[in-house]
Amino acid sequence: MYVKQISVFLENKSGRLAEVTSILGKNNIDISALSIADTTDFGILRLIVNKPDLALQVLKENGFTVSATDVIAIAVEDKPGGLAKVLDILYKNDIGIEYMYAFVGKITDEALVILKVENSEEAINVLKENNVRILSANEVYSL
Repeated sequence: MYVKQISVFLENKSGRLAEVTSILGKNNIDISALSIADTTDFGILRLIVNKPDLALQVLKENGFTVSATDVIAIAVEDKPGGLAKVLDILYKNDIGIEYMYAFVGKITDEALVILKVENSEEAINVLKENNVRILSANEVYSL
C-alpha cells in the first residue's frame, strides 16, 4: 500500500532542478508528481516516479544527496469538498499530516494525492474503513 517517494536535497542555485530532471529524462524515468520546499540556501525536491530504484541510483551516481520514503497515494473525489472529506477523516482519528501534494494528472473522476502522515499504518486502516481508495505502488508507477 506504500509508494516510494524520492527526496533530493538541492542547493538553491540556478540549474540544479533542471539537472535533476535532465538526469531522470535521460534514464527514461517519468515524473508523476513533485513538490519542492525551499529556503534561502537549499530545497527538498520530492518526486513520485515510475522507476524509483533507478532514480535513486542515477541521482546518487551524479552526486546528489537522495533518499527514499514510503508515502500513501489516495484517490479523492474530484469535486469541491472531496479532499476536505478525506482530511476530516484523518483529523477525527488524530492522524497528523506531515505534508501532502497532488499528482499532475488524474484517473477517471478522481484526483490523486500523496500523503506523508505521522502513523502510516493507522492512516491506511482508517482510510480503508472509510472507503477511501488507496492506490498500490504499481498503479501509481504506471500512471
